[in-house]
Amino acid sequence: MRSIILQTATRYLLPILLLFSFFLLLRGHYYPGGGFVGGLVASIAFVLHSFANGAEATMKILRRKPLSLIPIGLGISAVSVVLPTFFGLPPMTGLWWEEKIPVIGMIGSALFFDLGVYLVVVGVVLTILFTISLNKD
Repeated sequence: MRSIILQTATRYLLPILLLFSFFLLLRGHYYPGGGFVGGLVASIAFVLHSFANGAEATMKILRRKPLSLIPIGLGISAVSVVLPTFFGLPPMTGLWWEEKIPVIGMIGSALFFDLGVYLVVVGVVLTILFTISLNKD
C-alpha cells in the first residue's frame, strides 16, 4: 500500500528537485557541481517518485528507457572532449562563446561535457533502479 502523504509530497518535490538539478548543472561550468551532482539530484527525484507511485508510473513520466540516456550522454561528452582538437588545441580545452545568454551566462564546451555526464548519471542510476524494481519475483 502506498502512502498518500508521500504521493502528494512527491507531486510537488519532483519539479522542484528537477529544477534544482538543472541549476546545479548550469552552475557547474563555473563552480564545483555540474553534471555529476545535478544528475544525482535528478535521479533522486525520480527515485522518490518511484517509491511513492511505483516504477511503472515513473517510467511513464520518462517516456523512454533510461538506458538510452547513457550512449547519448557519452556521445555529447566525447564530442566536447574532441572538439578543441579541430581548432588546433589539446583535447578537453575549454571553448567559450563570446556572447552571454541572459539566464545561463557564458556557454562553453564544459557545459556540454557536464550535460553528457548528467545524462550518463541519470541513465545509470535509473537503469539500475528500474532493473531491480521491475524484475522482482
